[in-house]
Amino acid sequence: MQIKELAQATGVDAETIRYYEKAGLLPAPARRDNGYRDYGEGHLERLSFVRHCRALDMPLAEVAQLLQFLDAPPEDCSDINRLVDDQLARVRARLKSMRALEKQLLQLRARCTDAHAGHCGILDELVAAAHGEACACHAPRDMPRN
Repeated sequence: MQIKELAQATGVDAETIRYYEKAGLLPAPARRDNGYRDYGEGHLERLSFVRHCRALDMPLAEVAQLLQFLDAPPEDCSDINRLVDDQLARVRARLKSMRALEKQLLQLRARCTDAHAGHCGILDELVAAAHGEACACHAPRDMPRN
């Protein structure tokens, strides 16, 4: 199959497929007489595997490691478990950060209940924060000492 067919079958952009080839995540395909790439079923499966790992937000370096494990399965899965545990820790850290961001935005949003901008508590808070003052969503910054 041509690259456009592989792209359609997997939902991965053709440029991304070429990038994955250059990065070594996909083996180089055979070439047709006209020079076009000729992808096979193995490319489809491998690209689908990569796409699924990327959907789990795994870094490409870790996807490459998983592909190595796929190509030569280890006797025990401890390294594979470690990769997934590391990704899980990164996701949990991002969730914690996103919850903190949500809390800050809720605190900021609570500053303005009026529908007009003549005197908007949100804008007042943002201006105060820009001047280094305390605002509803952040603790006050330390003032410079003389």
